[in-house]
Order: sequence, then C-alpha cells, then structure tokens
Amino acid sequence: MRYAFFSDIHSNIFALEAVLADVVDAGVDQRYVLGDLVGYAPWPNEVLDRLRDEAIPIVMGNYDDGTGFGRDECGCAYTHPVEKAFGEAGFAWTKVNTNDANKAWLRTLAPQIRFEADGLRFLLVHGSPRKMNEYLYEDKPDSTFARIAADANADVIVCGHTHRPYYRTVGATRFINDGSAGKPKDGDPRGCWALVETSPAGLTVEFRRVEYDIDAAAQGILASELPHEFAAQLREARGFKA
Repeated sequence: MRYAFFSDIHSNIFALEAVLADVVDAGVDQRYVLGDLVGYAPWPNEVLDRLRDEAIPIVMGNYDDGTGFGRDECGCAYTHPVEKAFGEAGFAWTKVNTNDANKAWLRTLAPQIRFEADGLRFLLVHGSPRKMNEYLYEDKPDSTFARIAADANADVIVCGHTHRPYYRTVGATRFINDGSAGKPKDGDPRGCWALVETSPAGLTVEFRRVEYDIDAAAQGILASELPHEFAAQLREARGFKA
C-alpha cells in the first residue's frame, strides 16, 4: 500500500494545489492530512473548501483547534516577544476571516487516526500522541521517543507540527514527520509531503518536495493585513528571525 501524509498547509492554497497534484502523480492508495490547515496566509476558506471537496481523512492541529473553537491562543509556543506579537496578530486575522461553516467543520476533525497496513499499526497525530502541540523534533533524545512509543500502542507514528521532515526508528517504533506542505522551516521552501509504502517486507519512506508559485503566495500575504514577516518566512523556509 502507498500512503500520502502531509500537514501544516497553513492557508497556502498555492502549495496545497501543488501537493495534491504531486500526490496524484505518485499514485497513492490513500491520503491523510495531519493538521494545521489554516493560519499565516490569507486563504483559510479556500484551503478548507478544497480539502472538504477532496474528502481526505484529517487530524486536527492546534491551529485548527484554536480557530474552530475560538481559543485565545493558537498553541504555537512562541519564544520571542516580537514573534509572539506577529503570531497573535496572524491568529486573530485567521479567526476573523475563517467563515462560520468552516469553523464548524474544523471542530469535527479527529484528534488522531489509527489504521493497520501489512501488519503495521499506524497512529497519526499532529504534534505527538501526548499533546496536540508538542514539538517532537528529530534531535530529541531516544528516551523521549521511547516514552512516547511505550504508551502509543503503534508500530508507526506519523506527525507534523515542527515543519521539518524526518524518519527515525527508536526501538521497534518508526517515527515519521511529514514536514510542511505550505510553510516549511527546514531551509527548502518547496512544499513537502511523505510517501510511505508498506509491504509484507516492511516500510519505506520518501519525502517529496514540490515546486509551487511561492512568489504569488508571498505577494498574497503582503497584500493582506497579515504580518509581512510571514511572507519572508515563506520565501526563506524558516521560522521567526529576531
């Protein structure tokens, strides 16, 4: 079986369309989205309408939770006061500009998805099995991954949230982070998604990078009332730079 996993679209309709097209080209059997559909770019409704039309199973991300339920914070764990100010402004804009029907739909998303394939138990989450907005970075110690695996009841854990892709095995558990479709932070501005293939012999993982019109997306941010810093982050595939 061939599976597509992608997440962290963050209202980037240009990246979403490119990733969806590449997924079709790759010939997968099933697609899954691991949350954070909205935020940071000015097309939340276009992205949500598109995904609803595609009827892809979707895990709720912290930004989806915050927008759908009208939270005071997005759960993004900003570490710098200027970054926090930008983030709060962007989150407020997204809440105001996401329509009621789409907010209601965001509230229906599942906190996790489980399935089995070729004898492997998959668990799909946004941040980690422990918390929706936990940043499970690749350089966390083995002990952290081992503690998560001990309680997960899964052979393969797929997550997003960090915007940085990786594939790591700790003990008997495989951890896959699918990167970010619409707002990478690993220095490569192309959209990213994970192609995972299972067979009786095991599992393979390929991270596919997808070209899209980054300039059009950045110009859309600059033309909106969102912080202009978000356009620079998109072009440079980075997080906040103080």
